[in-house]
Amino acid sequence: MNEITITNRNNIYQKFEVLKTNRNKRYKYNEFLVEGVRSLNEAVNNGWNIKSLIYNRSNLSGWARDMISKVKTQTNYNLDPLLLKELSGKEDTSELMAVIGMRDDTLERIQLSPNPFIVLFDRPSNKGNLGTMIRSCDAMGADLLIITGHAVDLYEPDVVVAAMGSFFNLPVVRVADNNKLYQYIEDMRVRYPGFRVVGTTAHRENPIYNTDLSGPVLLMMGNETMGLNKAFKESCDVLCTIPMSEHSYATSFNVSCAGAILMYEIVRQRRGHDEV
Repeated sequence: MNEITITNRNNIYQKFEVLKTNRNKRYKYNEFLVEGVRSLNEAVNNGWNIKSLIYNRSNLSGWARDMISKVKTQTNYNLDPLLLKELSGKEDTSELMAVIGMRDDTLERIQLSPNPFIVLFDRPSNKGNLGTMIRSCDAMGADLLIITGHAVDLYEPDVVVAAMGSFFNLPVVRVADNNKLYQYIEDMRVRYPGFRVVGTTAHRENPIYNTDLSGPVLLMMGNETMGLNKAFKESCDVLCTIPMSEHSYATSFNVSCAGAILMYEIVRQRRGHDEV
């Protein structure tokens, strides 16, 4: 393993900075910067391409030394302590950071379960909501999360942090071309008889608990402000809502909260169906 020591804000260090802060540069290099024990452990456990590890060699725990010794990388970087502190986004400086390669946005690469459970998040605009949606999808056993339209960057550090390790365990694919998505849905209908596309809305529609979600399903969640776009709604087999108290001042749920409730209903129905 090759190790380079960095003691000033040279070109290599500046690249680390832009991987953290600049969306366009992230996609130019096809890499992103990650810190945090949970995230790094999950990235390694799930076979992500760890290109480089970043640390200060004079201040490493046993966990960090073990990670450095066992993870095969191209080049590692030993940073001056002040530079590492500056690069870290945490109050307590992370002892270990990583440059990780992005994964291809190809729906066909995702291996689905025999009874697929897929979630789509249309144009997410909030980093915390996207990270929380990833975490909820992972917790509820979804096969895949699809992100559509002009959305917050999937590889933004705040998204990765909000997902709390689930980022590296749950397959997430960005689909910019809606025609590719429609073709994928048609292919799913052929592969999985009974496949349903379930849209969500804040307006009074079919209560979610009256909708059969026990079979193969794609659950479509809308943008935080504008909801699900019209074309997606028209492609749905059914539009559902979460019934709310008649005395409630609130007219809708936060999208990540709604997603967790709807996904739980899918899991609840499937467990009940399996017991029959």
